[in-house]
Amino acid sequence: MSLRIVAGSAGGALAGAVAAALDTEPVAADLERFPDGELRPSVDGVQGADLYLVQHTGPPVNDHVVELLLLLDACGRAGAGRITAVVPYFGYARQDRRRQAGDAIGIRVVADALASAGAHRLIVVDPHTAALEAICEIPVEMLTAVPVLARALGQKIPAGAVVVAPDLGAVKLAQHYGRLLSSPVAVVRKIRLTGTSVTAEELIGEVRGRPAVIVDDMISTGGTIEAAVEALLNQGVAPEITVAATHGLLVEAAEQRLSRSSIPELVVTDTIPQHDRPTLPLSVCSVAPLLADAIGRLHRDEPLDDLLGHA
Repeated sequence: MSLRIVAGSAGGALAGAVAAALDTEPVAADLERFPDGELRPSVDGVQGADLYLVQHTGPPVNDHVVELLLLLDACGRAGAGRITAVVPYFGYARQDRRRQAGDAIGIRVVADALASAGAHRLIVVDPHTAALEAICEIPVEMLTAVPVLARALGQKIPAGAVVVAPDLGAVKLAQHYGRLLSSPVAVVRKIRLTGTSVTAEELIGEVRGRPAVIVDDMISTGGTIEAAVEALLNQGVAPEITVAATHGLLVEAAEQRLSRSSIPELVVTDTIPQHDRPTLPLSVCSVAPLLADAIGRLHRDEPLDDLLGHA
C-alpha cells in the first residue's frame, strides 16, 4: 500500500512537517462548511492507501472531534486501504471515570466514535490516561514526547535541578524525566477545588536551594502549575523554576497565571499549535520527527517499542 498523510484543519502545520520527514506530500482534504456550521469534508487520491489522518482534538474540542470523525468517514468512502487516526492531543482523555451517578465517560464515547467512523488504529502522544488503550476497541499506539522534552531541558536547566510532579497523578511521568535527566524527584500533593482552582497541601522531597523542573502531561488553565510553584517557593526552592509539558492548551487565565508566577521558561510541544504569547517565555519542541518515525515504522510493519510511553 502507498503511504498517504492527510491533514485536518487542526493538523495542517504538523502534518506538513511529518510528511516532509517521510519524503512525501500531504493530501489536502476539501472542507466545505455550510452557512449553518455543518461541515462536509471530502478526500481524493487515497484509493488503497495506508492512510494517516493528522488532527489534534484540542480547543475548540468539539469542533475538532466532529471534523475528525467526518474526515475518517470520508477517507473510508474514498477507498483508503488502512486508516490510522493520528491524534497528537486526545481531547476528553480526562473524562475516564464517573465522579458521580449520571456522569458521562467522555473518553469511551470518543474512542467508540473513532472506531465507528472508520479508524483502524489510533496514534496518540502522552494521553492523560493509560486507560485509553484498554477502553478503545481498535489498536492504540501511545507515543511519548518525554525524551524529546528531556533533551531540550538538558540544555536549559541548571545543574542539580530536581524534577517535580505537580500532583500524585504525575509521579510516574516525573520519574521518567528524572531517569533521563539523572535528577531526583519531588512530589506536590494537591487538592482540586474547582475545574480552575487548585491548592497544594504537601511537598514531598528535598528542594531547598535547588532549581526545579515541574513536569506534567498538559497545562490547561495553569492552576496546577501555579499551586506547585507556590508550594516550591514556600519550601525555599531556588528561583529558577522551569515548567515542561507535552500539551500546552493554555486556556482561560493560564497565560496570566503563569506570567505572574515568574517562570523563567515554559517548554511544550506542538501537539497543539502555539500562537505568539508575548507574556510567556515559551519554547516549543516539535513532535513531527517522533510521529514520522512511528508512522514510517507502522507502514513498514516494524515495532514501536522504544517510542511508546510505558516507561
